[in-house]
Amino acid sequence: MSDTPVHGTWEPRPAGRWEDAFLSGNGRHGALVFGDPNDDRVIVTQHTLVRPAGDDRHRRPPQLAAGLPALQDRLLAGDLTAAETFTDGRPLQWVRPFHPAFRTRLRRTGDPGGPYRRTVDFTTGEVTAVHGDWTSRVFVSRADDVIVQYVTAPGLTLGLCLDPRLPGAPHGLRVGDGAVLTPDGALLSLRVRYPGTDLAYTGVTLAVVEGGTTRLAPPGARIEGATAVLLLTRVRRHTGELDVVAEGRALRDLLTGTPYDALLARHTALHRVAYTRVTLDLAADPAERALPGSELLARPQSPALLERLFAAGRYHLLSASGVLPPRLTGLWTGDWNTAWSGAFTHDANLNLQTASAASAALPEVTEALAALIHRQLPDWRDNARAVFGTRGVVAPAHTDGESGHSYHFSREYPLHLWTAGADWLLKPLVDHDEIHGGRDPRTAAALAEVALFYEDFLTRTDTDGHLVIVPSYSPENRPAGGSWGALNAAMDLSAARHALLTAAAYHPEHADRWRALADRLPPHRVNEDGALAEWAWPGLEDSYDHRHLSHLYGVWPLDEINPYDTPGLAKAAHRALELRGAENDSAHGHLHHALIAARLSDAGRVAHALGQVLAGDFFHASLMSAHYPRRDVYNADAAHTLPAVLIEMLVHSTPGRLVLLPALPAYLPAGEVRGVRTRFGAEVDLAWSRARTTAVIRPSRTTRVELRTPSGAEPLDLAAGVDRVLDLGTR
Repeated sequence: MSDTPVHGTWEPRPAGRWEDAFLSGNGRHGALVFGDPNDDRVIVTQHTLVRPAGDDRHRRPPQLAAGLPALQDRLLAGDLTAAETFTDGRPLQWVRPFHPAFRTRLRRTGDPGGPYRRTVDFTTGEVTAVHGDWTSRVFVSRADDVIVQYVTAPGLTLGLCLDPRLPGAPHGLRVGDGAVLTPDGALLSLRVRYPGTDLAYTGVTLAVVEGGTTRLAPPGARIEGATAVLLLTRVRRHTGELDVVAEGRALRDLLTGTPYDALLARHTALHRVAYTRVTLDLAADPAERALPGSELLARPQSPALLERLFAAGRYHLLSASGVLPPRLTGLWTGDWNTAWSGAFTHDANLNLQTASAASAALPEVTEALAALIHRQLPDWRDNARAVFGTRGVVAPAHTDGESGHSYHFSREYPLHLWTAGADWLLKPLVDHDEIHGGRDPRTAAALAEVALFYEDFLTRTDTDGHLVIVPSYSPENRPAGGSWGALNAAMDLSAARHALLTAAAYHPEHADRWRALADRLPPHRVNEDGALAEWAWPGLEDSYDHRHLSHLYGVWPLDEINPYDTPGLAKAAHRALELRGAENDSAHGHLHHALIAARLSDAGRVAHALGQVLAGDFFHASLMSAHYPRRDVYNADAAHTLPAVLIEMLVHSTPGRLVLLPALPAYLPAGEVRGVRTRFGAEVDLAWSRARTTAVIRPSRTTRVELRTPSGAEPLDLAAGVDRVLDLGTR
């Protein structure tokens, strides 16, 4: 392409709302940067900050296993409301909510004059605001785990404090602040202790002042006549008291050479290499590429908008992933009352957000997901024993990042009955192994535990001798005229089959037993509308108008149903997609629809679903997204999922197949994607235009795959270390 796509965004004014603040993060600490020269606020977040619960008795899985056989009997006998009473009577318990820490504030007076510009550079993670001769630069270091802010201006005079007063902060927080002068500035601290507990978090900020004078001005410091101020901030969650002096000493130890430049260089060495592994160029108009993000968002048909949202999505996904994968809000929030607790939701949201991790070359995201899974496996074992009386593991539908116990459920959302979660969460880890040609022993061990669960759980059969998944739940839907806890949900069937066959591939010593069990599962059902039924059980009719597409799990993310190997089921799946409504217009519903449409080679549906999101006012000026149209409810689903949609419509792979341009929308006539990873161990660069389409394949393993293009299918032989250049002709 002739021009370089934009790897950043900008605005001509400071953020007026925290939702529009530019974002930086390292997977542990996050920063929301307003860029106001007179009230320079940075909201500080930290991935592990969740409000403790006062009573943990109901934060364990319900002890229901003894009653499971009776429930199964009733469901099999036709009592389709039986699962509504399969509970221990507890009220709905939300997982513990994620919340912000505080904000750093630099207040000054006077107008520096000159133009204003606020930018974020995706290649470095640096947020910069410039107004006349005043400049503020902020990033969150992946190398040193610290929030860094550097403010410069001649005769810089300002007040500095750590401010805990953020929207929704609960009553009863015990807040204590401290400030001491240091030889080159000040050390500020803010301790916040939750009510009724010894659990607290403390923020520590080291201020290094160049020139001028610094004096204490409770609750912070007053700086006068300086030329620059460097702030280093960390947050620790702890019990008891934190040694603030030791924390300050650790921050001071980071200062070497020219401190800001040295800190940025160490961070950029890690961040830039990850961000630039995959790039997308849609041959956009250079004039549109130059627009601020808020103006570009008003042009939903612009290729420049898709370029920028792809870049922003990769940037935000990387920045939100580290000690944990992204929450519903990524790593960021400016309000203590975060929607849906700012949790990790496993029945679509987290799965969609991490969908591009493997193909878009972000192993950092996969590792963050793996860390969450492996840390919580003991709790998953408790879920299996308590609810189902089995060995192995069952993943919860919601987690706060600490507990993996299944305790968030109710009559309308019987999430404790959902058994497909472990397979969906482990799928990106399996994809990662296929890409890199090895098998992580941690993934192998987790897969074995999922298979053990199915060995113990799958004991009931139907009149044809097929195993029955009972109880079964299709998030977050129910049969027409029926109840939520049911039998043979299509998602549960696909997940059980996939989990058993994948575990068998990782464990040859158990392969025969687990494959035999998978073979006894029933086939999918096609209903009277010709659509793949959401429940493969007679009498359970579909409810089409719903935001979730759980029943098409076999299409995406699995490869169980596809146009090449299972054309009949693919046709039925496509019919199910046609009939599916959008219900409440949630962003994740539209983009889930697009991912499935791409797998079914329906470019028109991909374009329509993307259009619903791009034209629906789902994105803030920060290019972080909302859950609903008109920027209602700050939520990372659209921002983090959109890169996966764009890759899937251009390149899809399995261990034995490469599909190029399966679902390219007509309004994108030319472009280039570089660095896409495939599950047979190769990188792919793809360029297309009306005149010609070419691909460069860089294999790391010797293999033969089937190549699928709009022109047809043919075998493709690849030799490790030998690039293949393919001329695919005209489109």
